[in-house]
This record gives sequence, structure tokens and C-alpha cells, in this order.
Amino acid sequence: MDWFAEASAPLQALLAGCFTWGVTALGASGVYLAKRPDQKVLDVMLGFAGGVMIAASFWSLLAPAISISEDLGYPGWLPPLIGFLLGGVSMRLLDMLMPHLHPAMAETAPEGPPSKMRRTTLLVLAITLHNIPEGMAVGVAFGAVGLMPGATIAGAAALALGIGLQNFPEGLAVSIPLRREGLSRNKAFLFGQLSAAVEPVFALLGAALVQMARPVLPYALAYAAGAMIFVVVEEVVPESQSSGNGDLATMGVLVGFAAMMVLDVALG
Repeated sequence: MDWFAEASAPLQALLAGCFTWGVTALGASGVYLAKRPDQKVLDVMLGFAGGVMIAASFWSLLAPAISISEDLGYPGWLPPLIGFLLGGVSMRLLDMLMPHLHPAMAETAPEGPPSKMRRTTLLVLAITLHNIPEGMAVGVAFGAVGLMPGATIAGAAALALGIGLQNFPEGLAVSIPLRREGLSRNKAFLFGQLSAAVEPVFALLGAALVQMARPVLPYALAYAAGAMIFVVVEEVVPESQSSGNGDLATMGVLVGFAAMMVLDVALG
């Protein structure tokens, strides 16, 4: 893996984004199973995904943003506050401006502006929209290596691994509803994995941005955290609780948070 350590931060971020995309594809391949996965299992996995994202938002993004802000001479709370709120508001604006349909709400009306797009397209758009902050988080983490004390490739890799783990149930969560909407297994898999194609793109953009301008790093880290927390609260948690398995899903959140915390602290 020496070649990876010696690669540029944008290239590292791009490859890590491809990894998280690949795990989404692996999850989406569950549509080929002869029997649909048990709903309890799906809800626990979604809860796990939410826990991973919450932990990553703090341990990998907000905590470093606070530390870097202080190193740069800013009030430790100010850039993280601004970036965090901007991240959440940006995702809300995208929600309002882009028509989409959450997998857990596939029987209800689409969100966003009126659209004549097919329901399958709206389902894919919802997951694609919410994969953007995950790609950004990976990119910013790799871009921060060498620019801030304590930022390591191992820590950035731990974040990518954590996001990859939570992408597996996300792949299932989009391919199975697509199958229910009448698509063939091949098309459900294709569109399910394409929902994460934005992750390598935004990972590359995130790394390039912080490499060009170190002062934006705490804002960028907190921005990705705010966007991820918005996704967890607005989509992942409600979806995991929508089938009556709330207690199991909540335990999944706790396990996911603990797993990501261990990964980040042990490897970071």
C-alpha cells in the first residue's frame, strides 16, 4: 500500500470514493437474492448506518474542525458552527429544489417541486442527493492529511471504511424498492449502485478544495458533518423506524456509533 500513501490527496480521495461506491454496489446486488432480506435485518442495518454517520460527523469531522480553528487563531467554535449549519441548510435547500422520493415513503407523494419524472427516477434521486455529503466527508478527510496536526491517512481511511460499511444497507434500501416498482433485477441493481456514483466525484472535489485553501478546512469539515447529520435525521433514522422495528433499529444505531468511534480512535 506504499503507492497509496505516496499518491496525492485528491487521488487518494478519488480511490476511497470509488471504494464507498463499490460497497453500495455490493449492497444493491442483494436484489438478486431469491428471497427478499428480512425487514428486521434491513432496519438494523439502516440503524447501523445512521450510527456510523453520526459518529463520523463528530470524531472525523467536527472534532478536527474545532482543533484546526484554534490552530488558525479563530474562536474554536465559530468555523465549526458556521460550517455545520451551512451543511444542513444546503441539504434542506437541495431537498426543496430537487424532486425526489424516499424509499421508506415510496407509497406517498414525492417531495420537492412538482415533477413528471417516473417514481423510479425519483427514488434514485433521493439516495443520490444524500450520498453527496458522504463523498465530501471522505474527500475533506484525505485533503486534511498534512495540513493539520493529527490528520493521518489511517484516520481518513477509517472514515472511508465506516462510510463504506453504512453504504451497504443503503444499496439494499434503494435497489429493493426499485424492484418493487416493477424494474427488472438488472435495472434495479444498475440504478441502485448508480445512486452512489456521486461519491468519488465529490470526494475528489472536497480534497482539491481543502488542498487549495487551508483556511477553509474547518468550515469544510463542519459543512460535511452538518450535511451528514441532516441526512441521518431526515432520512436514515425515519426509514429504519418505519416498519415497526424501532427498538432493533435503535440498537443498530448504538452499535454503528460504537464501531465508527473505535475505528476512528484506533486508526486515527
